[in-house]
Amino acid sequence: MTTTLEGIAASKGIAFAKAFVLEQPEMNIEKKEIEETDAEIDRFQKAVDHAKQELQIIKEKTLNDMGEDKAEIFSAHLLVLEDPEIIDGVTAKIKDEGVNAEFALKELSDMYVTMFEGMDNEYMKERASDIRDVSQRILLHLLGVENTSLAAIQEETIVIAEDLTPSDTAQLDLSYVLGFATDIGGRTSHSAIMARSMEIPAVVGTKEATSAVGSGDQIIIDGMEGRVLIAPDEKTVEEYKGKQQEYLRQKEEWAKLVNESSVTKDGRRVELAANIGTPNDIEGVLSNGAEGIGLYRTEFLYMGRDELPGEEEQFEAYKTVLEKMGDKPVVIRTLDVGGDKELPYLNLPPELNPFLGFRAIRLCLEETEMFRTQLRALLRASAYGNLKVMFPMVATLEEFREAKNLLENVKAELIQEGQAVAEKIETGIMVEIPSTAAAADLFAREVDFFSIGTNDLIQYTMAADRMSEKVAHLYQPYHPAILRLVKQVINAAHNEGKWAGMCGEMAGEETAVPLLLGLGLDEFSMSATSVLPARSQVRSLSGKEAAALAEEAVQLPTAKEVEALVHERGFVTS
Repeated sequence: MTTTLEGIAASKGIAFAKAFVLEQPEMNIEKKEIEETDAEIDRFQKAVDHAKQELQIIKEKTLNDMGEDKAEIFSAHLLVLEDPEIIDGVTAKIKDEGVNAEFALKELSDMYVTMFEGMDNEYMKERASDIRDVSQRILLHLLGVENTSLAAIQEETIVIAEDLTPSDTAQLDLSYVLGFATDIGGRTSHSAIMARSMEIPAVVGTKEATSAVGSGDQIIIDGMEGRVLIAPDEKTVEEYKGKQQEYLRQKEEWAKLVNESSVTKDGRRVELAANIGTPNDIEGVLSNGAEGIGLYRTEFLYMGRDELPGEEEQFEAYKTVLEKMGDKPVVIRTLDVGGDKELPYLNLPPELNPFLGFRAIRLCLEETEMFRTQLRALLRASAYGNLKVMFPMVATLEEFREAKNLLENVKAELIQEGQAVAEKIETGIMVEIPSTAAAADLFAREVDFFSIGTNDLIQYTMAADRMSEKVAHLYQPYHPAILRLVKQVINAAHNEGKWAGMCGEMAGEETAVPLLLGLGLDEFSMSATSVLPARSQVRSLSGKEAAALAEEAVQLPTAKEVEALVHERGFVTS
C-alpha cells in the first residue's frame, strides 16, 4: 500500500527511484583530560587544515557546476575556519581547561549554533547552519570517522536526509541523483535554492522522511505538490508517469517561448525580468529568455570576504552584466546589508531587531565613503549598457533625496575626471516598507520607478516573520491588505507616468501572475527558471479579464478566498 508524506514543494519536477537515506555519522564525543595541550592544539589545527582543503575543492566544483553565488556559500564556510571567536576559542579552551579538541569544539560550536538559531531572522539561522556544517567536518577528522559520501552514489537514486547542508548538495552527481526530500527546511533554505538551480525535484519539511523511508525503498518524489510516495502501487506509478510526461512536455513547450514577447491575448505587453546575484547568473537569464534584470543583488560582492570590495572590482562586475545584457534594462540594487546580513569586517553593533535596524540605505547614507565607491563603480559601468539604479529599504523621501543627490554629485565628479557616464540613468526605490507604499503618490513625483519587494513588504505588513514556524501562516502574499498596497503603488506610479515592477518571490508565482497583471504591474522579476512558465501563462491570459479578477480580489476578506477565486475562474490550471 502506498504511503504518502506531505511536505513543501521546493523545486518542481517528478522523479522515480530507490531511496538513499543519508545517515549522519555516529560521533561519540567524551570529555577527556589532556596533559600535552600543545600537541592537542596541533592535532586540532591539522583537522582544521584538512577541512579547509576539502572546502576549497568543494568550492571550486560548485563554482564550475553552479556559478559564483552558490560557491559563495563555501566562502562563508571558509571564513568560519578563520573566525577567531571559534578557532581561537577552541584552542584557548584546550589550553586553559586541559580538555580534548573534540569536546572543546563541540561545546563551543553548540553554544554558537544555539545562539544564532535563537535569533529571529533568516540570515543568522543560516549562519548557525554554516557553523554546524563546518564544525562537523572538523570533528570527523578529529575522530577519524568517514563521512557518508553522496559523491560516491553510482545508481539512480532519490536522497532522503534530515537536512542537506551546502556541502552535501555540492556533492550531488546529477547523473544519478534525481531528486531529494528532507525532514526539515523551507522554500528559502540552502538546499531548496540549490535544488532549483540544479533543476531537480525537491520536497522539504516532511518532518518524517528519514524515519518513514528506508534505503532501497522505491519512492516517487513530487516536487509539484510537495509529496513523497513510499512503495507506490502500480496504479500510482502509472498516474505519476503520466504527470511526469506532462511536465516534461510542458517544459518543451515553454522552451519554444525563449525569443517570444510577453504579451497577453488582448495585446497588453509586460516585461519578464530575472533576479541575479552575480555575473555568473547571466547565462541562465539569457537562456531562459528574460527581457532584463529586475534585481541585481550587489551584496554578494561584499559577502564571504574579510574586506570591502574596491571600486575596480565592482566596476568590472557591473560592466560584465551590462555588456552581456546589451540594450536590455538592468536594475542594480545598491548595497543591502547590515542588521540581518552581517558583514563582520564592518564591525556593526548587534541589534535586538535587525530587520528594523541599521541596514541597507540607512547604513549607506552613514558610511558615505563605502557608498560613494559603489556609486562610482555603477556610474562608470553605466556607459556599457542600460543601467537603472535602485535604492533599498527607503522609508522617507529625505532618504531618497539624499541618496540621489549623492549619486548626482558622484556623476559630476566622474564627468569632470573625463570618465564616460550614461547621460540618462533612471533611479528608483524598492517598496518594501508599508509607510513607503502608503505614501507612494508622494514618492512617485520624484522617483523614476518602483520595484515592490514583497518578501519584506508582506512580513512587515502582517508583522509575521516568514521563517518563524509559529507565525509563518500569517505570511500571506494574497491577503487583501497586500494586494491593496500593491495596487496603490502601481496606481501612484502610473498617475505620474512612471513604471512599477516587482522583484519579490511573489512575482513568479502562478497564482500571483494573473492578479498582478490585473493590478497593472509593468515588470515581473523572478528567478530565471520561472521566466518561461510565467511567459506561457501571460500569453494565455486576457488583460481585461485579469483586471476584472483583480478588482474582485481586492474586495474579498481573506487570502484563502482570493486564492480560491483565482483557481475557480480558471486562471491557474495546475
